[in-house]
Amino acid sequence: MPKSKKTLRVILGDQLNINHSWFKEINSDVTYLMMETLEESTYVKHHIQKLVGFFAPMRNFADLLQKKGHHLFYIKLNDAHNHENFKTNIETIFEKNGFDKIEFLYPDEYRVDYQLNKIVSKIHCPIEFLDSEHFFTQRNELKIFFQDKKNFLMENFYRYMRKKHNILMEGDKPIGGQWNFDADNRKKLPKNISIPSALTFNYDATEIVNMITEMGIKTIGTIDAKNFMWPTSRNEAIELLNYFCDYLLPFFGTYEDAMHTEHWSVFHSRLSFVLNIKLISPKEVIDAAVKAWENNKIEISIAQIEGFVRQILGWREYMRGIYWAKMPEYEKLNFFNHQQKLPEYFWTGNTKMNCVKHAVKQSLSFAYAHHIQRLMVTGNFMLLAGIHPDEVDEWYLGIYMDALQWVEITNTRGMSQFADGGIVGSKPYVSSANYIDKMSNYCEKCFYNKSKKYGEKACPFNSFYWDFYDRHESKLKNNPRIGMMYNIWGKTLPEEKSKILEQAAFYHENLNQL
Repeated sequence: MPKSKKTLRVILGDQLNINHSWFKEINSDVTYLMMETLEESTYVKHHIQKLVGFFAPMRNFADLLQKKGHHLFYIKLNDAHNHENFKTNIETIFEKNGFDKIEFLYPDEYRVDYQLNKIVSKIHCPIEFLDSEHFFTQRNELKIFFQDKKNFLMENFYRYMRKKHNILMEGDKPIGGQWNFDADNRKKLPKNISIPSALTFNYDATEIVNMITEMGIKTIGTIDAKNFMWPTSRNEAIELLNYFCDYLLPFFGTYEDAMHTEHWSVFHSRLSFVLNIKLISPKEVIDAAVKAWENNKIEISIAQIEGFVRQILGWREYMRGIYWAKMPEYEKLNFFNHQQKLPEYFWTGNTKMNCVKHAVKQSLSFAYAHHIQRLMVTGNFMLLAGIHPDEVDEWYLGIYMDALQWVEITNTRGMSQFADGGIVGSKPYVSSANYIDKMSNYCEKCFYNKSKKYGEKACPFNSFYWDFYDRHESKLKNNPRIGMMYNIWGKTLPEEKSKILEQAAFYHENLNQL
């Protein structure tokens, strides 16, 4: 009989999909490898909760595989034999154990894809990459869909996805008679609204936190080590999904853009983290939400469910597709040539701007902020202030639980900063204090006056807003979506313009003191 071939299968920290076909059968000739490495823990300064949010689920997943009978090598960060990078760990394990073949699941990040391809070029054996069996799309599907198109309009892709996967459809028509109910999903929280408490968990992460500290890894943010609040297992991920469907979905769409100092989670699902490490699949999430809507259409309107489906089936898949269509050039784009450094208060929250203070301090406390806090508070300010996109990317990639480059960079360098010149967004997403006040209570107790463009305590967002359009007129004046702003600015009296621009110049020069 021919000798059976021994296979090494590598599982990355964001590939915790127990339903993958890899795990359907126990094979004595297959060994799995999972690694915690300094290389992955320090390529950016991470939030302490984000590091725990990878290591704890990885360890739970490894335990689950072993209980099911799979053979597995698990290398902890502080193990004496850990070489602290993928390359040397894989090569060492491969050579010492006489494997004949290596198998990988396609990674989601270009950086890791590049690393793995360098590794396999040095190892002379059969090597195979397989699909992660997680996303609705293949890596290149969006690129093919928009072939020969200059603009990658998300709405077109979203409709294609709805039809292809028959989600919220009646034949070839959208349920409810329209594709998008976004206009119904922009309401401020009313006073005295009852919002269910955010569902949290209590994993004891003391050992992991101590290990991170002992290894000298510099982190940001805070953590309750004895009661780590995020899901660390598939069962907890499903519990979080069910909680959203039962208690939050009825109001999700209506208030998905709302911000409030007393409600850090509002009606958001907070499932992006467990989705991105694949403890749960986007199909499972959408199926559960649609089922909840079908069973309770009295309380859950079509606007609620459509808004949620659009974020996952549309936006999430769209961002991944843009990433693989445009990398690696995408991470160098800087359409406005912004060069400013990120102010120190983005690491402390110590600023007189109440909206930025609250969004940053919430992020440091929970490693979380919802999409409008990211887009229209912190991201809005960074764009108006002219922060270099590299600084923006590094901050977002480090501070948030769900931030992996494939979804982070297209949202920040694209949607938030317009550094891609309009590949993702059709216009820069900037606003004055008016929008922030409309969607939140942040302006109520702020040091700055939301109504003033210049003068004592004038809100920085107001002068920065018009200064942004003035500085970038040559690049933006022909954009049809913002022509009205240039019409208003053009009709502004020269003396008024001068006062606004002088105020903006003063704030730019004193950016760290705002």
